[in-house]
Order: sequence, then structure tokens, then C-alpha cells
Amino acid sequence: MSAQQGCSIDWKNWQAEIPATLMFIVRDGQVLLIEKLTGIGQGKVNGPGGKIDPGESAEQAVIRECQEELHITPSNPVKMGELHFAMSDIPDIHCHVYMAEEFEGEPTPTREANPLWTKLSEIPFEKMWADDRFWLPQMLDGQKFNGRFEFDLEEIIWQDVQFGEDACALWLGCPLELAK
Repeated sequence: MSAQQGCSIDWKNWQAEIPATLMFIVRDGQVLLIEKLTGIGQGKVNGPGGKIDPGESAEQAVIRECQEELHITPSNPVKMGELHFAMSDIPDIHCHVYMAEEFEGEPTPTREANPLWTKLSEIPFEKMWADDRFWLPQMLDGQKFNGRFEFDLEEIIWQDVQFGEDACALWLGCPLELAK
């Protein structure tokens, strides 16, 4: 089955309206997640992150978002992947996903988020976006990735996730079909 079969999105010409970031800090067999209190994804569990401001790099944005949401500063963030979300009810999102092992500060609740240290074996996928179960475990295991998802409200109606170093070529804008 081809990557495009069953998909209604023209991914070669797709443009996200919202550039965004996510951060997953892993330490001592746990990952730092948040309960999102405001904005897109309110009420869900996710990694800290948010919109990239004009003139800001994805790495600068993910650090700023962690400072705003949890009062922490990640050290040496590593880009692990990208997510492309074609959404039916909110603007489309292109998300840069990072991991880090160290940070400065103490995770603190804010008006935007409550911190949740979670065992890697107990990630609450039932409280997260539907796509997370298709890439987060592999990413936390050190695999780089590139994922594309088409959503109808909160239901995935099409998906394609690629793992490994070949997936990184997609960050440069190559269509999946050409990156293999």
C-alpha cells in the first residue's frame, strides 16, 4: 500500500498554519509530561511545547515554551522528529519534537500546565492525542522519526510514520516517496 493511498491530503503541497514544538525530558526511567490547561490540546497530557514565534528557531521556541509552561530550561535538546497534522477543526500544525536528559530549574505548575513525571512504562496514552502511541514509544527509545497524520476532529483517519535516519531526510522537505 502506498503512503498516499486512502489519504485526502496533497502532502507535497501541504503547508501548516502553525509551526510548533514539543519537548520530552527523560530522566531515571521517567518522562516529564504536562497536563495542558490552556490553548490547543487543553485537558490533554503531552510534552511541554507550543507555537514558534516569528524570527525564532524551533530549538529556541521549545526552550522558551518549557520556561513559560514549567519554569525549567532544557539543556542540550536533541531534535528527534517532526509531526505534520492536517486537522479538520483547528489550523494545521507542523511540530518539531525534541528530547533532553537534563534541565535547570524545578518543574512548577503554571496557569498553562501542570508537570507530571511519568514512568516510561506507564505513559497515559488514553489522555493524550491519538497519534502519540504511534511514534512516542519509539522516540523515547532513541529512534528519529517523521510522522504525518490526518485528523477528523480527534480521530485519526490517515497516518504514515517513518523511523530511522532516512526519516530525517524528510525534515529537508523531501516527500516520503522520494526519501526511501
